[in-house]
Amino acid sequence: MVADTSIRTVRFRIRRQDAPDGPPRWELFDVPVATGANVISCLQWIAANPTTVDGKKTTPIIFDAGCLEEVCGACTMVINGKVRQSCSCLVDAYAPHDGNILTLEPMTKFPVVRDLMVDRARLFSSLTQIKAWIPIDGTYDLGPGPQDTPMGQQVRYKLSECMSCGCCLEACPQYNIEHDESKWETAFIGAHAISQARLFNDHSTGKVLSDDRLEALMGKGGVSDCGNAQNCVEVCPKDIPLTESIAAIGRAITVHSIKRFFSGT
Repeated sequence: MVADTSIRTVRFRIRRQDAPDGPPRWELFDVPVATGANVISCLQWIAANPTTVDGKKTTPIIFDAGCLEEVCGACTMVINGKVRQSCSCLVDAYAPHDGNILTLEPMTKFPVVRDLMVDRARLFSSLTQIKAWIPIDGTYDLGPGPQDTPMGQQVRYKLSECMSCGCCLEACPQYNIEHDESKWETAFIGAHAISQARLFNDHSTGKVLSDDRLEALMGKGGVSDCGNAQNCVEVCPKDIPLTESIAAIGRAITVHSIKRFFSGT
């Protein structure tokens, strides 16, 4: 009988934490991995077989996941030192050989809830801060909306692919963990929110709130706090032109400031 060479054993080294204020620890798990398996499927196997390499029974690994197709952004974690989606991370690429080790850690820029799950509330609070929505006048029929150009649609479509995963924030040296909600509005808001402000300001209906968005990004924690490290665009799983958005909003703020100066508002 020929052995099944499509199954190999990969060792998972996972940083665990039982509670937000609990001490972290490392646990090792040997996982049988089939060709084409992703990290999430391996975590599901560990959850069903929570036994460490030394035979110790432990609790199932806690992690966040939703769509499993790189759309929801929930399963972001640090894999072998790099932040990315675990659902689209194939073990074949990160640990191609039998006996390889994969290290999984929670993101460091958000409070840990438990194990690999973090609290991304601040990320979503930033979207509220810049009014990342399109206002409507009601639910009744208003007729056809303003016409748009194919070029404008193409630019905004790419910006709209942002799934609020937090990769850009984890990689940003200016974005640091802040547990105090009262300080969120003065800490650096992050590339994701700046890019979303550009998306809605360029929208023919959403631009009615453009001045509010620019005002929110003018002060402390706004565009001027960006250090131009460009780490964000390097790790974005959707290849969104985040640095272009930061530059575009910076120019818009300059124009807005000049208009405000001469209008006396």
